[in-house]
Amino acid sequence: MKVSEEKRYENLSPFELKNKLIQMAGTHHERMMLNAGRGNPNWVAVEPRHGFFQMGIFALGESERKPHRPGLGGVAEKNGIAKRFDEFLNKNKNASGMQFLKKSFSYAYDKLNINPDDFVAEIVDAILGDHYPTPDRALSLSEQVVHKYLEQEMCANNPPAGKFDLFPTEGGTAAMDYIFTSLMENKLLHKGDTIALGTPIFTPYIEIPRLNDYKFIELEVKQDKNSDWQYPDSEIEKLADPKVKAFFLVNPSNPTSVSIHKATLDKIKKLVETRRKDLILLTDDVYGTFVNGFKSLAAVAPLNTILVYSYSKYFGATGWRLGVIAIHENNVFDKMIASLPAKDKDELRERYSTTVLEPDKMKLIDRMVADSRSVALHHTAGLSTPQQVLMVLFSLHCLIDSKGEYKKMAQDIVAKRFKTLYKALGVQHPQNQFDAHYYTTIDILALAQTRYSKEFREYLEKEYEPIDFVVKLAETRSIVLMDGGGFDAPNMSVRVSLANLYDEAYENIGKGVSALLAEYHDSWKSSNKK
Repeated sequence: MKVSEEKRYENLSPFELKNKLIQMAGTHHERMMLNAGRGNPNWVAVEPRHGFFQMGIFALGESERKPHRPGLGGVAEKNGIAKRFDEFLNKNKNASGMQFLKKSFSYAYDKLNINPDDFVAEIVDAILGDHYPTPDRALSLSEQVVHKYLEQEMCANNPPAGKFDLFPTEGGTAAMDYIFTSLMENKLLHKGDTIALGTPIFTPYIEIPRLNDYKFIELEVKQDKNSDWQYPDSEIEKLADPKVKAFFLVNPSNPTSVSIHKATLDKIKKLVETRRKDLILLTDDVYGTFVNGFKSLAAVAPLNTILVYSYSKYFGATGWRLGVIAIHENNVFDKMIASLPAKDKDELRERYSTTVLEPDKMKLIDRMVADSRSVALHHTAGLSTPQQVLMVLFSLHCLIDSKGEYKKMAQDIVAKRFKTLYKALGVQHPQNQFDAHYYTTIDILALAQTRYSKEFREYLEKEYEPIDFVVKLAETRSIVLMDGGGFDAPNMSVRVSLANLYDEAYENIGKGVSALLAEYHDSWKSSNKK
């Protein structure tokens, strides 16, 4: 790729640039392409899926108990359904998924005190998908299960007092879309507001605020790569400025894949409890399950936090689009809406007047549900009910796993690849208990200086475009990595996904990066001899 073309592609999102790199890497048919660009995991949580499909078989049997016509079942009957389900489990006890279902439903009955007939009836009706989601925000009993899962995984089993209201969504990206929309519609954010972004960060969170819909002014709160990608106190202090209306972050971070230290969480907690009681915290915690003892901002500063979680990465379920928004029942957002000027409240009252009798009492999370369907289509809002069932089964899979075996396996997969990559690269892998190992960011310029010299680093910075390294990796070695600069990581850094290729591929990637850097160095030495 010519320099002029590289300059053009630098304006693209790294996700769009990746498509060009894949095209380039795929032109060399004699080489196998190694695409470590996207974060789609290459594992699948099998047990809860077995349970899902067995549950579907039982649900169809319940529908066929009272058919309307041949091939046309009826609505499942609630009376006695838990007993019939238990008989189904016992009759087919040796089939895959049956023991999982037995343990999972026993957990719901015994630990969550959910009535058996009520729970089985809700799951059966939901997996059949024969009714609109009711309630539209979340199925009632399913919400209790997901809530318990979030307490365990996002709050390290030490949740704050009270409870969170949940809104299951079509993945984490849909959750973010709904949140941005509702914050604007409910006058909690306005065009031209200053928002803080914890950088480096998932590129769309950089791009969304710049859209004409929002036109936010972005303030970077920067992680320090020399301190294990943590936020220095001086950066967190930026949030004390009252002109900063919101702080958006990914935790553990993407692309650096490191979670926030407890000391920093405590600093943010103190800030919102004292000087910035009105600060909006929006945290995307999809990778939290890959860090032992993980705690979300929602656990320490629940009143100010909007939590987004997705099941996609941990369970290998990106195609299912399973996300959830969590907002504490006693939050600052509802209070801020109640304190809006009369003119704003009149407008909002009119906006939501067709959905509830008393719009002024409508919570922000319920407004999000309405906004997700442009208010007028509120009656058809809500995540599809079969999707909510799988979300429940994924949650129960971890809730009944008292020894955390699934977590150990998922974490071991990415940790092994992480070590393999750095060994092949020829450098000591970072050692950080807060590292999720889902991605890693390699600073090519820093590596150039460490391995060779400061002068060589300066040569790379001066002579090459920031994306040149990822372009040449694709062109010459059919290795596709993401450009770290597009995430506001250092220029000429690369993000490697440790989730989507088999273990041995990461040895080839490490050797490929190292060999390409050596070629740049040879070119530099040759130019110096002339």
